[in-house]
Amino acid sequence: MFIVKLSKMDFINPVKESYILCLMISTETEMPAVHSYLKKADWKRQVQAHRNAVSGRIDRYLELRQQHRKDPVMDFLFEYYAFRPSHLRRWSPGFGVLLRGDKTDTYPDLSELSVHEKGAYLDPDFFPDKRKRSIRWMLGLLEQSQRKKPSFGCFGMHEWAMVYKKENKHIRHSGIPLHMDKKELAEFVESRPLVCTHFDAFRFFSEPAKPLNKHELSRDSFTDTEQAGCIHTNMDLYKWAFKGFPWISSRVILEAFDLAVEARTVDMKASPYDLREYSLEPIRVETEEGRMEYLEAQKAIYERSKPIRERLIEEYRHLNNFFES
Repeated sequence: MFIVKLSKMDFINPVKESYILCLMISTETEMPAVHSYLKKADWKRQVQAHRNAVSGRIDRYLELRQQHRKDPVMDFLFEYYAFRPSHLRRWSPGFGVLLRGDKTDTYPDLSELSVHEKGAYLDPDFFPDKRKRSIRWMLGLLEQSQRKKPSFGCFGMHEWAMVYKKENKHIRHSGIPLHMDKKELAEFVESRPLVCTHFDAFRFFSEPAKPLNKHELSRDSFTDTEQAGCIHTNMDLYKWAFKGFPWISSRVILEAFDLAVEARTVDMKASPYDLREYSLEPIRVETEEGRMEYLEAQKAIYERSKPIRERLIEEYRHLNNFFES
């Protein structure tokens, strides 16, 4: 017999601040933490739509990569962030969603799925205990950066600080020309305040540039200094999303990926590298006009990040509250 029970759970919707009414779905075996479902036709359509969406974003890039052609935006997203294209193609409904069907259906290829008479869902029994602490940490980081007042006005100077007074052989993209010679570049960096708040950008500063930064940044203070105005903090929403796969939905992961592409594009345009060969027209932050252009782009990325961050927090909160209940 298939029974649907309605009961209030112990977690709160962060937006509405009201109890979520969850579906506790039982057959002979209890399906814990299932709060919603997708009809078979709907989830199959979503699987195909996701594959098509990802193909549209990365297939051409992968073709060019096979030809050993560089892409300063996409290379970063697949090399710095350790989430392979094949993983991005995979679809997950996220935690708590029952995929309607039966045991004969072909479900998404996720080892964490449990298949029952009436469908499949991500089974929390398959969630590694050692990862529960990281879920709490990521949730705390996201909530903290959401609460903190956003800061603007860095004008992308972190990329300039990474090449400040460095020998060519030590520059990360040494094969790409710079906008100006080393002496002019050093004078420009010294003329502008460095106000970076993101440790994972700061740690790549040249040694002479680190003391010039207004903030003392470290791995230990990472959570305290993150703020949602930072382009790299918003780029990292992609990292925090895919680190939760498959428990975080593919919808949120793909939204965060798109945001990361936009943020990285602005990041590279405002860098000291001449990337016109890659169709990246420079944002010349060495000029007042360029700084205003950067500021406008930075604020647009922040606005776009807000609903993505909110959805990511909601999904991590749901997962964390289940394990702590």
